[in-house]
Amino acid sequence: MTAEENILVVPRRILDEIGHFDGLCFDIARYMPALLDPRNNLFLPRSQAEDDPSHKQLIPYLIIRHGDRILRYTRGKSGGEARLHAKMSIGIGGHINDGDTRAAHFDKAAYTRAIERELHEELSIPANFRQRTAALLNDEETPVGRVHLGIVHVIDVDTPDIAPREDAIRDLVFVTADELKQESERLENWSRICLDGLDRLLDSR
Repeated sequence: MTAEENILVVPRRILDEIGHFDGLCFDIARYMPALLDPRNNLFLPRSQAEDDPSHKQLIPYLIIRHGDRILRYTRGKSGGEARLHAKMSIGIGGHINDGDTRAAHFDKAAYTRAIERELHEELSIPANFRQRTAALLNDEETPVGRVHLGIVHVIDVDTPDIAPREDAIRDLVFVTADELKQESERLENWSRICLDGLDRLLDSR
C-alpha cells in the first residue's frame, strides 16, 4: 500500500493576520517570510488538507515565458486534482511535500528545492532558465481555491524546446497574450486571474 502524501500547509489565520486579499497580491516581501517561517507551516496528509479550509496548501504556480509568448497546456485526467481536469492552464506546479525538506522543518531553501523538483518532474526544460517570485494568488470563489494559496513565479527560458514529462500535461504550446484572451473561457480560474494581471506579472522591474 502506497503511503499517503504529506503536503505543506499554512493555517488560514496566518494569512488573515498578515492581511487577507483576493486575486493577485504583488507585495511579496510582506507575505513570503511569514509563509516560509517554520513556526507558521506544517505538513498534513493530503486527504485531510483537501477538505480543510482552515489551512491553505502552498502551491508554486510557475508561468513559463519565451520571448513574448507564454506556455499553455491542457490538464489531463491523470493529474492529481480531479476538479481541474480538461481545463487549460498557464501554471506548472503542484503540492510541496515533506520529501522536499532535509530537516525537521520547512524553510526557504526547501521551498527552492520544491520549485525545481516540480519543474523538472513535469517538464523537460533547459537547465539555464531564470525565475523570480512575481505574486501571491488567493481565490475564495471555488472549492479548489478555498484550500490553496498560489505563489506565482515567472520562469524565463531561452528556447521553446520544452516537452511534457507527465500524461497530465497535454497540448503544450507557447501562445501570445492575445491568444490566451481568446481562450479565457477554457482556462482554469487561477490562470484567468493571472491573465487579468499578466502585464504586471511579467514586468521584471
